[in-house]
This record gives sequence, structure tokens and C-alpha cells, in this order.
Amino acid sequence: MSASPLISAVFRKSSLSGGGDNCVEVATNLPGLVAVRDSKDPSGPALAFTPAQWRSFIGRVNTGAFDA
Repeated sequence: MSASPLISAVFRKSSLSGGGDNCVEVATNLPGLVAVRDSKDPSGPALAFTPAQWRSFIGRVNTGAFDA
């Protein structure tokens, strides 16, 4: 996605991340958009989801749907 919609994004990473740089950062302050990026490359690409898509993904993570 282009950087312009993300100019006002406030990215955060989990307090459980341990302060390392191998994390996913999430911005939820954008209307109608949840942005996700790699903490090692903050100026790199970001993925964009609708809030409903993001809730669905998080719900599936919490139920173990992606556990190997």
C-alpha cells in the first residue's frame, strides 16, 4: 500500500514482544483501516485490513487455527 494513508498511523507492538526488533507492529488509529508492518523495516511496506478482517484474523490466532 502507498505510504500516504499511513502518514498519521500510530504503530505499536505488543508489550509481550520483549523489546526486540522481530515483531509485528499494528496501527489501529486509522478510520476503517488496520495497518500491520514489520518492526525491522518501519519505512517498508505495510499490510492493510478492514477492522472486521483484522478481528477475524486475531480470533483465529486466539483459537489456534494457525498452530502447526
